[in-house]
Amino acid sequence: MTSGSSAKEQRQIMVVGIVTALTLFGDSMLYIVLPVFWKEVGLDALWQVGVLLSVNRFVRLPLNPAIGWLYHRMSLRTGLFLSVGLAALTTVGYGVFKGFAIWIVLRAVWGIAWSLMRMGGYLTVIRYSDNTNRGRLMGTYNGLWRLGSLVGVLFGGVLVPFFGLQSVSILFGMMALAGIPLIAASINAGKASGIYQTDSTRGRGNTVWSLQVKKIVISGLTVSLLLAVFSATLTYLIDTSYPKGVPWFGLAIGSTALGGILTALRCAWEPFLARWFGQRTDGSRGRLPLFMLSLAAAAVCYALLPWKLPIGIWIVIVIFVMVTSTALGTIMDAMASDAAKSTSVITVMTAYSVSTDLGAAIGPTLIYWVVGLRYGVTSMYLACAAVFILIGLWYWKEYVTKERVYLGKEAEVS
Repeated sequence: MTSGSSAKEQRQIMVVGIVTALTLFGDSMLYIVLPVFWKEVGLDALWQVGVLLSVNRFVRLPLNPAIGWLYHRMSLRTGLFLSVGLAALTTVGYGVFKGFAIWIVLRAVWGIAWSLMRMGGYLTVIRYSDNTNRGRLMGTYNGLWRLGSLVGVLFGGVLVPFFGLQSVSILFGMMALAGIPLIAASINAGKASGIYQTDSTRGRGNTVWSLQVKKIVISGLTVSLLLAVFSATLTYLIDTSYPKGVPWFGLAIGSTALGGILTALRCAWEPFLARWFGQRTDGSRGRLPLFMLSLAAAAVCYALLPWKLPIGIWIVIVIFVMVTSTALGTIMDAMASDAAKSTSVITVMTAYSVSTDLGAAIGPTLIYWVVGLRYGVTSMYLACAAVFILIGLWYWKEYVTKERVYLGKEAEVS
């Protein structure tokens, strides 16, 4: 791969990351403004907000295999066009339609759009990367699309009180349409399937579900569940541990404000930190050393989170949790891409997408089953810490074997 071609391929991945970010403006905005402006869109009760914010995730669970099937039969560019069109349509729909029933449909369609876009993003990175740069480019892609969440949260929260949810939704929907010419100019019309599967595995379906693939699918489900537990309870932990607010220059910052600030902080560092973590795993030692370190750090931080500590120390722990979340998400996406590249890309990435979506859907439900019990949250976070350790132990033998190979090669060179 020449430096010129490498730069071109990186630009194509960056374009798809930017397009993904544009489609996320409207969805991310809703998580901030819908709990406050729900009457403005014709809802009758607050419980409907919770349904609308989660239905898109549950829709994706049965749809991901269908999305994979579609990508077997159409071009990558077509899939990305469809996702942008549906995302723009639903976001504009937030500003045009009112009522719970029609919003259920809009959120379900957004779930389809995101499945198409997320799978398209994975396939783009795999198409334009190799073993020497896949981690870095996956980190670049993940970091860029998370900027869409940052823009949706910050600008949506600022603009909606002044201009209304309808006007801002239509604006964000029109901005999403800018992704269509970007895709047309950057992604060719080649089929999404066929070019990814290696000659050694074509026609041998029994080789797809190797131990490596099974481990990454199960680990993806488990880690996404554990990370979702944290995301779902961040403001709850702040509110219960520091009910009088967090002091800041003489003011008391509430749980939602502090949670929003910390979430925005993570979105802001993603383009840089995700890329950095990914690049660290592209070397000859592979992805497991940093993966194991991230699991250990996450275990320690989760074990400390539910305790009432001095607020400064507690916030530092939260930031470390978010850093490990960035590392684990980027490394696992790269590991899944590695496994898929050597077998059947669409099949493996579809299974990985289903598993991570399932984990993200189960996590909040699981934690709020126990949140009202005595020591429920504390017990859940300690259990999560233990699961992080178990995942590390599951990979320990593979890690030790690869480290020995690496050290042997280093000794031969010296």
